[in-house]
Amino acid sequence: MIKYLKNLTPTQLIGLIILAALLIFAYGSPLIRPHDMALQNLDVILSAPSGEHPFGTDHLGRDMMARLASAIRLSFSLIVGSVGVSLIFGLLFGLLAGIFGGILDKFFNFICDCIMALPGLLFILLFASIAPNSFWSLYLGVSLVMWVEFFKMTRAMSLTLRKSSEVQASTLMDMGLWYIIKRHYLPRLAPVMWTLSAFGAGNAVLALATLGFVNVGLKPPTAELGLMMTELFPYYYEAPLVFFLPIITVFLLVLSFQLLSGKQDG
Repeated sequence: MIKYLKNLTPTQLIGLIILAALLIFAYGSPLIRPHDMALQNLDVILSAPSGEHPFGTDHLGRDMMARLASAIRLSFSLIVGSVGVSLIFGLLFGLLAGIFGGILDKFFNFICDCIMALPGLLFILLFASIAPNSFWSLYLGVSLVMWVEFFKMTRAMSLTLRKSSEVQASTLMDMGLWYIIKRHYLPRLAPVMWTLSAFGAGNAVLALATLGFVNVGLKPPTAELGLMMTELFPYYYEAPLVFFLPIITVFLLVLSFQLLSGKQDG
């Protein structure tokens, strides 16, 4: 861990600090203040920050601190699941297509062409409309869209590495496929996969927030950042701070991943 932190650039370190602060808030605040994020109290609607409600309340008197924490946890669970699945399968299938080629390469490229026939957000929107208010439909749609990027990049780099002198030398020495992948492919792919993962995480946050903002996907009373923007938009004159809180949260989440996507030293 210490070695990893030392290899981070100043920009990446700032991104890591922002992300860590958001996650500490999201997972730590329920332990300190176990408020129900869906509990309504019409006596305190759109109230300013106070001791009882440090971030104020929304138009239904729900605690904004609890709702923001829940929304960040929801976004982060989507990020971990979709980016993780996209990375694993994109890397695996990209290596198979790049190393072996032939029918495998044609098959996976055909799947990519099918997915890319629709714009990414429209593809996710299609899955969200098939199963409304389902987290798994959003997760599947985001994963499939991001998988294409991981696969394409892994395949392109694998095709180049397959013809390199070091890979050919290891093949002639009968070093074994796993050794060749571990020794020659993965070290070259790791920095690129890191960058794609960070960008993909930011795009996943934006995709979820966008679907929520247009009232597609998850439904109330689920605490979701885009949905919160839509619900609070009519009240931005009365409670501008409450309205801007989910916007600021999306900005910080995306910014942290954009900063983390920078090139690592060493």
